[in-house]
Order: sequence, then structure tokens, then C-alpha cells
Amino acid sequence: MTNLTLRQLSYCDALARHGHFGRAAEACAISQPALSMQIKELEQTLGMALFERSGRKVSLTGFGEVFAERAREVLRAVDELEALARTAQDGLAGPLRIGVIPTVAPYLLPRIVGRLAGLYPDLDIRIRESITPTLIRELSEGRLDAAIVALPVSEAHLDETALFSESFVLVRPLEDAGRPVPDPDVLARMKLLLLEEGHCFREQALSFCGADAPRPRELMDGSSLSTLVQMVGAGIGVTLIPEMAVPVETRSAPVSVAAFAPPQPSRTIGMIWRRTSPIAPQLRRIAEAIEDLRPIS
Repeated sequence: MTNLTLRQLSYCDALARHGHFGRAAEACAISQPALSMQIKELEQTLGMALFERSGRKVSLTGFGEVFAERAREVLRAVDELEALARTAQDGLAGPLRIGVIPTVAPYLLPRIVGRLAGLYPDLDIRIRESITPTLIRELSEGRLDAAIVALPVSEAHLDETALFSESFVLVRPLEDAGRPVPDPDVLARMKLLLLEEGHCFREQALSFCGADAPRPRELMDGSSLSTLVQMVGAGIGVTLIPEMAVPVETRSAPVSVAAFAPPQPSRTIGMIWRRTSPIAPQLRRIAEAIEDLRPIS
């Protein structure tokens, strides 16, 4: 079995993850017929079917599940070999894949990219924005080098270092400016607008309110902090946002912003990476370089 190529393994991994030839081909930046041909050649080389095709649906066979997992391990090892080569250089160079959660990315990324470009001009920074569970999975699979998320993540195979902490603020309609800020018990009984399921910021807000069992009539979901603030401006309810989002999200909405009485709800933003990463020392240096970049509200 001498005809296996890393490219074929990469295509197999993409198809296993997406379960669709079109989406996998798009992810690999090739045409769908080319991807199909490569997968067919791979199966012919192996003498075994990797995928079961049923109309538009593509699923792994039993053998395919085992093979795809091993292929992913090989691809991760190749990535780490490339990273190992970068550690031998005097400074960081080449691609650096960083994941960032959506409640941080719009407000912090411009400063992060600017700082790193100045310190490491040969660094090719590649950004992936997604929710924390997705970033942790892709980091574990070797598809990301590091991620900026809310801590703690408490994953034994990941290192984490704090960058900064910030408080949450209350966003209300403009006519509510100057009114007493509700305490958590009162807030939990109000029409509270939150990010949709999967966002860690949603869980942090609910934890502060003590609303462990959300009541559908009193809670409404949004896909972004911008959506939530605009809904508040329309008089639909109230919401919580992190301090770093205030300058961007409130400048075009008729809302008021108020701080909570101590102890204020807050979160710690940090950077995480695999403990086994060959570029762990460099990633720690990057964390140190960006830990003072907290936006000023």
C-alpha cells in the first residue's frame, strides 16, 4: 500500500467531517468531481469502502470510521512536525491558526493581529471564529494551534493562561437610564435577551441571574451581541454584554448602559493550546504579548 498520499488523507478527513461531497470540496478548495475521484482512488488503493453513499447523504462505513480517525492522527502529526520546524527558528514564522469566540473576536482581533504583525512580521495569522465547544474540538484535532476563549475550560490535555478579566454591564432602553439597576433576582424575572444555545456568554449571564431553568416567555435568543443590543433599542427587553463590546455595539442603538453593584458579573478571557504542542513556548510568548490588549470601554 504505497500509493496513499497526505492529500488523500486530508480529503478523507474533510468528507468525514462534512458528510457531503460539495461542502467537503469547498472546504478543500477543489472541485467536487476532483474530490470524488481522489476518494475513489483511495478506496481502490485500500480495497475497502470508506463511505456509504445514499443520495446526497454520505456516511462512514465501519472501516471508514476507524480509518478516518487514524488519518486524522496522521494529519495532526504532520502539522506538529511542521510546527516543530518553526520552533527551531529564531522567531515565529509561517501559519498560526487561532480560534476566537464570537463575543471577543469583533472587539479584540484588530488589536491582536496588529500587535502580532508588528512583533512577528513573518507570521501568517489565520483566524477561526466559532463557539467554545467547536474551538476546543478543532484544537484537540490539531486543526487550530491556539484559541482565545472564556476560562476555565478544564480540559486535561489543554494548557490555559489568563489574559484579562472584564465585567458585564446591563443594556436597557434609553428611557430606563437613571433607574435603579435591578439585582440578579429581579433581572431573572425580566424579559432577558440572551445569545442562543452554545455560547458560553449565555451560560455566564444565566448563572449571574440564577436562571438555571429558562422560562420561554421571559427569555429570547439572538445570534450576536449586536442583535441583542438592537432588540433592546427596539424596546423588546434588556440584555447583558461584556465591557469590551460597549463602544461598538451601543453607538448606533438608543440604549443606556449601567454597571451592576458589586460583586459584578464578570469573565476571564484567556488563551488555550494543546499541552503536547511543539510550539507551546512560542504560544506562551504570544499570550504574554497580547495580555494587555483589553479594549477600553
